[in-house]
Amino acid sequence: QVQLVESGGGSVQAGGSLRLSCAASGNTVCMAWFRQVPGNERGGVAAIFPNGGATYYSASVKGRFTVSQDNFKNTMYLQMFSLKPEDTAMYYCAASPYFVRYWPESASYMYWGQGTQVTVSS
Repeated sequence: QVQLVESGGGSVQAGGSLRLSCAASGNTVCMAWFRQVPGNERGGVAAIFPNGGATYYSASVKGRFTVSQDNFKNTMYLQMFSLKPEDTAMYYCAASPYFVRYWPESASYMYWGQGTQVTVSS
């Protein structure tokens, strides 16, 4: 069982930046960030795998967010720039011990963090 712990959420004005971190207690192959607002499904934001190789982004964040990984620390990061009010959501870290075929599919991930809130004001 791998535990994921997110940190780095908070409140920021539109145009600002935040960096989220996700520390994993064990080894994983694929890691991703998802976000969810009340009443909506959890949606994929970005993914990185394997071993900090290929990265993927949703269309809404591409060019503004950067996902990275520190393999030595078993930690994944999400650097968010040019934040918009529509980025406001609970952000979740997800991980899989296996290769994931379709990264935005939440069912592909076995482990989840507790979430960290990001609030962007206009």
